[in-house]
Amino acid sequence: MGIARAGDIRFGEGRPLALIAGPCVIESEDLCFEVGSKVTEITRALGMPYIFKSSFDKANRTSVDSFRGPGLDKGLEILARVKSELGVPVLTDVHEVWQVEPASLVVDILQIPAFLCRQTDLIVAAARTGKCVNIKKGQFQAPWDMKNSVEKARSTGNDNICLTERGVSFGYNTLVVDMTSLPMLRSLGCPVVFDATHSVQRPGGLGHASGGAREFVPDLVRAAVAVGIDALFLEVHPDPPSALCDAASMLSLADLPEVLADAVAIRRALGAPC
Repeated sequence: MGIARAGDIRFGEGRPLALIAGPCVIESEDLCFEVGSKVTEITRALGMPYIFKSSFDKANRTSVDSFRGPGLDKGLEILARVKSELGVPVLTDVHEVWQVEPASLVVDILQIPAFLCRQTDLIVAAARTGKCVNIKKGQFQAPWDMKNSVEKARSTGNDNICLTERGVSFGYNTLVVDMTSLPMLRSLGCPVVFDATHSVQRPGGLGHASGGAREFVPDLVRAAVAVGIDALFLEVHPDPPSALCDAASMLSLADLPEVLADAVAIRRALGAPC
């Protein structure tokens, strides 16, 4: 299994569990700093490597009227300030090839959204930057089929790749997590990330927006850590019901310390690096 590199952080191959966390979308600069500052404080107390995440644009919202974010230029300005002032690596997703180069000048991890995990040109463009590329497994993909996405990225000579499990479609408006997918993804030679918040999403479940069941996030975190992962991906917000994106599935910032403490305790019980 390989090691993913984001700034000074390394995760995978026997390294401590890392956390990728932040609000779903950049609602404001103040929100990013509120969340990023608090999560930095929590993870430092636990000795957990931390990568801030948020999106400058959510291009796959349910409704045309849904809030998408501040856009590329303003979003990257905010992410650059978070990175500089909080001293943490940052992650954001890219949806189109033209976004890759400017985003790569700021962020440490370029994320390929789940719906785009088969988009050859996007994956190749992201990998060619030399930055870490996080490919989220599509809701429609079998874990073993992700080998093709990995090979597309590796065709550029970049082996700084991680794979994220975020649930698979199970009937209409429902996702389910097959925990056996985690070791299957690891067999592809990449560090494995588990996205517990998108895994409780109910895509389009509210008709005009996605629903979710955030109360199950802690359960899925514990299960995934017990099976074996290299990083956790959690979207967090100080007031999830008021969030402008994924309000039903984001974890409350107040609940994060307990969720992470459980994850660390499970790692210790298993004899894994914390």
